[in-house]
Amino acid sequence: MNNELFHQANAMVAAKDYDTALRLYSSCLGDEAGLEPGEMGLLHHRRGNCLIKMKRYAEAIEAYAQATADAAYDAAGAVNYNNGMAHAALHDFDEAVRHFEIAISNRSYSTPYKAYLAMGNVLLKQGKSAEAGVAFREAALDDANPDPTKALLNLGVCFMALNRPADAVASYESALQFDMQQATRNKLYASLGQAYTACGQMQKAVDAFEQSIADRTYFLTSSATVDYQRAVAAVSQGTAEVTQALPVLGGADISGLDVSVSAASAFPDVEPAPEQRSQNDPYYYADNYDDHAYESSEERFFSATDEELEQWSKGVARQRRKGRGVGLKILIALIVLLAALLSAGIVLYIQGFGWPTQEAVAQQLFENPDGASGAFASSVSSSDAQAMASLVTSGTAVKVDGVDRAAASSTAYVTVTPKDGADVQYKVGMVRDGIGWKISSVELYFASQN
Repeated sequence: MNNELFHQANAMVAAKDYDTALRLYSSCLGDEAGLEPGEMGLLHHRRGNCLIKMKRYAEAIEAYAQATADAAYDAAGAVNYNNGMAHAALHDFDEAVRHFEIAISNRSYSTPYKAYLAMGNVLLKQGKSAEAGVAFREAALDDANPDPTKALLNLGVCFMALNRPADAVASYESALQFDMQQATRNKLYASLGQAYTACGQMQKAVDAFEQSIADRTYFLTSSATVDYQRAVAAVSQGTAEVTQALPVLGGADISGLDVSVSAASAFPDVEPAPEQRSQNDPYYYADNYDDHAYESSEERFFSATDEELEQWSKGVARQRRKGRGVGLKILIALIVLLAALLSAGIVLYIQGFGWPTQEAVAQQLFENPDGASGAFASSVSSSDAQAMASLVTSGTAVKVDGVDRAAASSTAYVTVTPKDGADVQYKVGMVRDGIGWKISSVELYFASQN
């Protein structure tokens, strides 16, 4: 190998001049006859890393494929991890999972917890909560993982999605034992508060929620606010300890940490070549990130088999049907005693439901931005409405990913798939208009930064 060119390329990477580094690494490949065994794989690995930093994901995938084709190159685990990240950026989630699994199966790969974390993120993005839980559990249990906080928090998210709040509590409480950034700790306490609420532990829920907002830098989501209010009401009425598990009326926050894997991702965890794993190396990107009632639960979720997690996932629908049966009996009693038809309407109004729905209003805007002037609130001027409409990208598909509902205001999260290019995500603010909704704000939304 031309060592002079190689060292120049490394210097360009250190200077974040990835385009020049890419050309220099490619020039080293031109002297194929002078390459030692394994050096071709090394050069393609580094080319792929440069392409990742330049957000040229499809080309990075080709470079990583050439790196793994060199049988003499012994960093197949790291290369497949990076390849999975590139596929995830292109929303090819099935192929991303396949490469993460290959990385994990490579015995010489020294940081499998990274692949487990990335795989869990992708699976959670696909709504596969049970499978994601298995991946996050393995990441948390990996002895090589210096900071299992992220894995434990996301494992709790999976358990909440599987309607197993006691196991979520155990996961969140385990995460609290580790050092973390204050923003992460605040989010963790808010998630713990929702899990306590679902378990009927209202005093603990209040304490957790108040801990999350104590420094006034974190704001509860709409769903967490609803649960906080429920917990406060229960404590004030002397019913802080509920004897049975309760549903989280607001809907648990299942955003997790770093769940979004998209083209907007900054790729903080691109794996370096094996001989350059040091804190000072330009290719190393470090991660930025007592109650006895649940002891048996904690032991169970750390020792649970994959089959158990999958069975829990299958049982969610059955548990929800059972919960609806209980709710129906209560509703009938309210109808007899208090003319609950009106009461139900009030409850739905308070919880953010209306007609037209938030989803319908968002669809109206994104399917026809030029003709959606009637979708904006009266407080929005015509010039502001035009400015918001200009942000909207026309696409072949419009999907409302979710809605944070409240009585007077709501937020809808929308993904638009253009004819050409990556998905574009939006955050649409809405205000109540009679029994329906009108748009008050439109902005681009990057899930990995929120």
